[in-house]
Amino acid sequence: MNLIRFWPLALLLTLGLAMSAPVLAQSEGDTEPQITTRQEADRTVREYRVNDALYAIEIRPSDGSSYYLVDQDGDGNFTRQEDGPTAIPEWVQRR
Repeated sequence: MNLIRFWPLALLLTLGLAMSAPVLAQSEGDTEPQITTRQEADRTVREYRVNDALYAIEIRPSDGSSYYLVDQDGDGNFTRQEDGPTAIPEWVQRR
C-alpha cells in the first residue's frame, strides 16, 4: 500500500475535523440563556436571551403571581404564559 498517496487526504480530514470541533461541542441542549434582571417600581423584569435574541420576558409583580411573555416563532409577537418557557425556541437556536 502506498501511504504517501493517502497522506494529503488524511491531513485534510484531520484539519476538517479540527475546524468543526467548536461547532460540534455546542449542542442545542448546552445553550444557557443570558438573563438580565431589572427592578421597576412595582415589579421585577427578567429578560432571557441567547445569541442576543430576546425570546422571553418574566414579569414578577410585587403583589401577584409571575407570568412570562414568550416569542415562540421569532416574529416579535410575545404571548403570555403562566408557566415559564420549558425550552429555548428553535428559532433562537438556529440563529
